[in-house]
Amino acid sequence: MFGKLGDMMGKLQEMKQKTEEIKAKLDTTILKVEGAGGDIKIEINGNRQIKKLEIASALQHGDKEELEEQLLVALNRALEKAEAVNESEMKSVAAGMLPGIF
Repeated sequence: MFGKLGDMMGKLQEMKQKTEEIKAKLDTTILKVEGAGGDIKIEINGNRQIKKLEIASALQHGDKEELEEQLLVALNRALEKAEAVNESEMKSVAAGMLPGIF
């Protein structure tokens, strides 16, 4: 009985270590997303942290509501892209550690 429990604890520890490695990798995975026809540029990492935001000067002097709307669209697109990468990486760790579940 304790043999199986020990194996399970070992697997959980290994999974935790792999998860930490993936999180570190995702910190350095930079995704680039554009919005408003390239006038808004966002860089976001795989852990869903926005690292850079650029707004073309042409948009900075325009309609405030339009800029806010374009920013929301671009930010949400960046977050969706980062979420997909994050989920894929985490799922691969889980699948390797717990075959048959994913």
